[in-house]
Amino acid sequence: MKTLIGPFAQIVTLTNLAEKGTLHDEQLEVIEKGGIVVEGAEIIAVGEYHLLQQKYPGCEISFIDSPMVLVPGFIDCHTHICFDGNRNRDYAMRIAGKSYLDIARAGGGIWDSVSKTRAADIINLTENTVARANRQLQEGVTTIEVKSGYGLNLEEELKMLRAIQKAGMHTKATLVSTCLAAHMKPRDFEGSTKEYLQWIVTELLPVIQLEELTKRVDIFVEETAFSPEEATWFLQQAIQKGFAATVHADQFTAGGSRIATELGAVSADHLEASTDQEITFLAKADTVAVVLPGASLGLGMGYAPARKLLNAGACVAIASDWNPGSAPMGDLLIQAAVLSAAEKLSTAEVMAGLTFRAAKALQFNNIGRLQPGYQADLQAYPTNDYRDILYYQGKMKPAMVWKNGSLI
Repeated sequence: MKTLIGPFAQIVTLTNLAEKGTLHDEQLEVIEKGGIVVEGAEIIAVGEYHLLQQKYPGCEISFIDSPMVLVPGFIDCHTHICFDGNRNRDYAMRIAGKSYLDIARAGGGIWDSVSKTRAADIINLTENTVARANRQLQEGVTTIEVKSGYGLNLEEELKMLRAIQKAGMHTKATLVSTCLAAHMKPRDFEGSTKEYLQWIVTELLPVIQLEELTKRVDIFVEETAFSPEEATWFLQQAIQKGFAATVHADQFTAGGSRIATELGAVSADHLEASTDQEITFLAKADTVAVVLPGASLGLGMGYAPARKLLNAGACVAIASDWNPGSAPMGDLLIQAAVLSAAEKLSTAEVMAGLTFRAAKALQFNNIGRLQPGYQADLQAYPTNDYRDILYYQGKMKPAMVWKNGSLI
């Protein structure tokens, strides 16, 4: 049964916008007094409401009786929302001026989250993940990537990936899992970092494939985690096994993004330390540059050079990095709005970075735009002008959210 939803004050379709490079607001297709026809989970038509009424006279009508602006559901292509506990002590120490090493010596850092997540059972992890995913869904985020990486041994990494899979059955949001066992070498692993990566390849990844827990891997390339050379070997092995690769790259030191582009990774994420050289690599590659303003806010450091990346011709997506340590806020729209002011990103660039460009980082080609054949993941904001969405810096939330054509 087809359903006509509308009329909306405006529909911002994001059709006909390029996947890479700069975008201007004048390029946005904005349909005034618009409607959208959906059938099941799919968009059938988008256009002026009165014309759709004439073209689809037998449609069920879902009438919108107040001014609303319709945009695609957002896509958060980098999160760590499967975890237990928090790191409020870390945050208090950080804003008091303590260094990363000071915090680690005091028992904080990633290992603190590993310890707490290992101690949690799969039921708690599943419930935690569902609760965070549902909060994002209420805020208009309809597709969410979720990483492991707080288990760091066979039993615990599998527990996390199974929890993410189970959580996907209990939320209407789409969850996309990624194995981040290469987050850091765990303290209780007896061997070198290279030997730990070899263990992931030979012991963990085969089980993940057998259970069909994920088709994606990630690695943290940094002085405190894994070297560019180690990451290159690891990603080559994972890609040969059929995994798609993504990289935690250039967060504190440059080097990871070059590996990502050379190996054809689907995305390079963070990029706060990217220089002009790395920007050039990303602009020339098909790898999505994923910027994470939430990490910059949480760590009190500069933003990734989103403006330079776009000017150079890169595909830039914006994600929340929601995690218990460096990005605890988890509000994608607030972070994107703050980033847009700091980096001077147009509304079109921000909207693209939250939708179809983020979809590219997750290898989806049917979400993130409002056009026939795309999935009916939609959100409507209580305003008659789409520019209000960023103007209120994330404080305006969607009044209505649809997932696969169904109102949440």
